[in-house]
Amino acid sequence: MTYLVAAILIVLAIVVLLFLYTRKLASDAVRAVPQAGQVQPVNGGTIHYVEMGPQDAPTIILIHGLAGQLQHYTYAMTDLLKDDFHVIVIDRPGSGYSERAQDDLAALPEQARMVADFMNAKKLEKSVVVGHSLGGALTLALALDYPDKVSSMALIAPLTQVQEDVPDIFKGLELRSPLMRRIVGNTIAAPMGKATADKVLTFAFAPEKPVSDFMIRAAAILGLRPVAFVGASSDMVMLQDAMPIQAARYGELKVPGGVLYGDGDTILNHEKHGKPMTAFGLTYEEMAGRGHMLPMTAPQECVDFVRRMAALPSG
Repeated sequence: MTYLVAAILIVLAIVVLLFLYTRKLASDAVRAVPQAGQVQPVNGGTIHYVEMGPQDAPTIILIHGLAGQLQHYTYAMTDLLKDDFHVIVIDRPGSGYSERAQDDLAALPEQARMVADFMNAKKLEKSVVVGHSLGGALTLALALDYPDKVSSMALIAPLTQVQEDVPDIFKGLELRSPLMRRIVGNTIAAPMGKATADKVLTFAFAPEKPVSDFMIRAAAILGLRPVAFVGASSDMVMLQDAMPIQAARYGELKVPGGVLYGDGDTILNHEKHGKPMTAFGLTYEEMAGRGHMLPMTAPQECVDFVRRMAALPSG
């Protein structure tokens, strides 16, 4: 019995230490990358956003992907757009400094509804919507459910189909239990994330090299917060139910737009998620030797693509 008690105490001590270390990592992350913009309340949460450019210019809304934040765009793309467009870049609901009231609001239709609520609150007319990765899936959900809000779509390395094989770097997010998400998020997720950061970035950016200042300038350090793990895990799990339904609706698309992919993408396969969208009226462009993180590795090419999509006749 003494050995059992000792073992339990050791386990509890380890859990407490992991919890305290996670709190420190989260606190360090917030100090390193504080809230960058304003917060707009919406039904079910809040949306954190940065706004720039002339108010009377055409509006472009930029939406990032899984486990990301708005700095994926402010890293380089927004500076190339803000002189000619009214640019709004958001933390996707449940990511960055945006909040969701509950995990099931990670469902794509709910996220699209929250973005539409945001647009209503901001009194935005039809806007060009840019979506990277999971942000591409959300852009498509917005175009399907709220076509009056979207003038055109610029989809950069988008998730468009059911993803049966989850990339290794995201497998740890597959937790269906909300309680387990919070236990893992408050104990082992951040220490493991910090320890494996270099390996994860190498995989995510391949075949290109990761940008050297990704942790701070692109705000990846915010992913070490428990709330970021819970949000990303919820996103991942809810996709499993949402994507088959969404993919079956692409024939309803009325909003024009296009897809831009790198042919070396190791996160999402361009043959599966890119080219098939031409069957639904979207254009397709491909860049040789490029990977998944195009907003940071190829910002000028992405901006040129966005400008071409913005010039399309509105749907």
